[in-house]
Amino acid sequence: MDNTSFLTAPAAELPAWTQQQINLADARLGAEAVACSDDFFAPMSRLLQAPAAIFVPGKYDAHGKWMDGWESRRKRGPGHDWCVVRLARPGRLAGVDIDTSFFTGNYPPAASLDGCRAGRDPQDAASWEPVLAPTPLGGNRHHLIEIASGDAVFSHLRLNILPDGGVARLRVYGRPAGEPEVAADGLVDLAAALNGAWPVSWNDQHFGVVGNLLLPGRGIDMGDGWETRRRREPGFDWCIVALGRPGTIRRIELDTAHFKGNFPDRCSLQAVHAPGMSREALVTQSQFWPTLLPETPMRADHLHLLTDAVAALGAVSHVRLNLHPDGGVSRLRLWGEPA
Repeated sequence: MDNTSFLTAPAAELPAWTQQQINLADARLGAEAVACSDDFFAPMSRLLQAPAAIFVPGKYDAHGKWMDGWESRRKRGPGHDWCVVRLARPGRLAGVDIDTSFFTGNYPPAASLDGCRAGRDPQDAASWEPVLAPTPLGGNRHHLIEIASGDAVFSHLRLNILPDGGVARLRVYGRPAGEPEVAADGLVDLAAALNGAWPVSWNDQHFGVVGNLLLPGRGIDMGDGWETRRRREPGFDWCIVALGRPGTIRRIELDTAHFKGNFPDRCSLQAVHAPGMSREALVTQSQFWPTLLPETPMRADHLHLLTDAVAALGAVSHVRLNLHPDGGVSRLRLWGEPA
């Protein structure tokens, strides 16, 4: 039996309320499933993995059919199963995606969410409050549900599945709260997802998505970066990133880790202070933004630390990274002083 072929879950079409949000339950940002009532068939850690869920026909392990998600055993008594997730950073919630991809005869009929506010003890039952009332679920689909949590800042969520079953992924869309982490030199990475930065627009992300640029650490492989297709026409590739907060950029890091035969020949950056401008206007106007970093030669699999060439533009809210003419970059760091 062939266990190597697999199916990939289709991407969800994201609604408008997900814009300007990050996935606070992304394991790559530090989120963790810390406890659950039962994960006999599939471990709770898979619930927060970044790649879309997959299905491998004919793959079994010691407990049964291998499933890419969190799955509890069949409940034969009262109650329900649950999983507690520590968010990557306490934040205000906009909504969730409860994804049951490839769970067909074993998905939960319903789910709910409880939240523990930042500063409270998740071990104390009194710390938990309802965030999402019991909501019907279907099999093998995304459930994108908006949440109106107001100004409440949550550090932990508890996913309740009613009564048991499997969930492939949990995405928690929100905005980080609190002050950003400050480096030893007093600067803040204004382009870090953990500090609230998000990708606004791009012309191509065929091999790797723009959001990878904003992740912590160095990329683990070529798939863990932003990579465009091979350009066969004039021009260059680009993406626009909204900073977590406006600030003055002092130092730039462009990391081409793992990109050896496909790194850009040159990179440049433009920037503008335009908080509140619409996505459409940002895209249209970005070609005219002032230069933050002129075209700078890139090297393969190398961390480029750039200070002297960074223009003094004052406070900016958005940057446009240009790849001349195409290729892949693993990480973008924009160290500066918040306005």
